[in-house]
Amino acid sequence: METQDPAVVEAVKASGESTLEKATAKAKEAFDQFMNVSLNIAVTGNTGSGKSSFVNALRGLNDDDDGAALTGVTETTIEPNMYEHPAMPNVKIWDLPGIGSPNFKANKYLKDVKFKTYDFFIILTSARFTENDIMLAKEIKKLKKNFYFVRSKIDNDISAEKRKQPFDEQRVLDTIKQDCQKNLKTLGKPNVFLISSTDSNKYEFENLLNALFEELPELKQSALLQACPVCSAACLEKKIKMFERMSWAVSLASAGIAVIPVPGLSAACDLAIVVLFLTRCYFAFGLDEKSLTRLSEKVNKPHLKDMAKSKFVIAIREKALTRIQVSAAIATIGTVEYFLSLLPGLGSAAAAGISFATTKYLLTEGLNDLAKTAREIQKEAGLENVFK
Repeated sequence: METQDPAVVEAVKASGESTLEKATAKAKEAFDQFMNVSLNIAVTGNTGSGKSSFVNALRGLNDDDDGAALTGVTETTIEPNMYEHPAMPNVKIWDLPGIGSPNFKANKYLKDVKFKTYDFFIILTSARFTENDIMLAKEIKKLKKNFYFVRSKIDNDISAEKRKQPFDEQRVLDTIKQDCQKNLKTLGKPNVFLISSTDSNKYEFENLLNALFEELPELKQSALLQACPVCSAACLEKKIKMFERMSWAVSLASAGIAVIPVPGLSAACDLAIVVLFLTRCYFAFGLDEKSLTRLSEKVNKPHLKDMAKSKFVIAIREKALTRIQVSAAIATIGTVEYFLSLLPGLGSAAAAGISFATTKYLLTEGLNDLAKTAREIQKEAGLENVFK
């Protein structure tokens, strides 16, 4: 490695490998897993418990958005329905039929919904948990998979209780949780998360996400964190740190490509990786137009939609695909040239082959730009101190 750039040498050492070739292979594998690891989330519960709305909330969608899970006052789910995350097709959320409904009897529910498909189960109710819910939890436990009890529509409960005097929101929440846990006493004292699918910034939506995150394998953790909505400033910071940690893989993969003696390959492939990585950041940080619209409506601040005007946000919004796909197709000549034009003086270097240092610089600039924009929006939304 004596003839290599000192920065590349240092990066190879930091990877724990002895050669650039081995370090690059490790980096490519890490990056591919980071971008493509599958995650299958099952959402089940009583008819009318709000499963479909919860599925939409996890996907960062309103119930009336295109592609949203169908909601209604009757049993709208008659068979397992799979919904891809809008920006991460490797994350799939399954809206399962209500257990005990005429179409799915409790005693054969797990077999009918193909139990082995899912990484974990969310058992949802908008009232009390039933014997069917308890039976389902016991069966899931026998099969060594995780389950989580979620009490939905908490915003409706709070609105109803506000008409009573004296009103104490925390007392109402404590009473609901204690009632749920009492109803589940045969399972010990399981945690119950109180959430509103229409407002993931309130109640225990983020606490639920944190619990899911902590009990998943590391690779699955990254998929959940990339896909979940930005619930607070703390959630955003966790996302930013994750992408910062992964940036080494992008840079090392770039360094490896740069040594391949094929004219034009370095410029195309390096930027394909960088654009893919930064586009994933853009969606994960909630900078896409749908996420910003949803946030602005929640906090009643329409101008939030106009705050995402930084150079990298504009580059991604105007030049990158609206749906992320792991494909070299995103590295069109127009996209490559546009991204290079953001950093004066780097165009000629890229034409000859982007070096590790150039790619790392572009990556760092892009990540910092997107993170700064997302932080400013969260602060303006008044969420910078939520859940800290």
